[in-house]
Amino acid sequence: MGWGSAYSLFNTVADALIEAKASDEVKERALTTVIARLQAEDWDTELDSLQGYLNDPAIVRAFANNNITWED
Repeated sequence: MGWGSAYSLFNTVADALIEAKASDEVKERALTTVIARLQAEDWDTELDSLQGYLNDPAIVRAFANNNITWED
């Protein structure tokens, strides 16, 4: 069984970076690391989080850096 509550954790971190007006480089680097760690803990709602940030290229790249992509 995966870790569904990581959705809330990831989104909180991503939203904080957006609110702080972090650069795309900072968002991508920080969230690439966060995503990797959550995946190591059996995160199973990563696509739900990704879907909420499809309009943010840096966050989309952070997911892609972890082999998680959105297929239309």
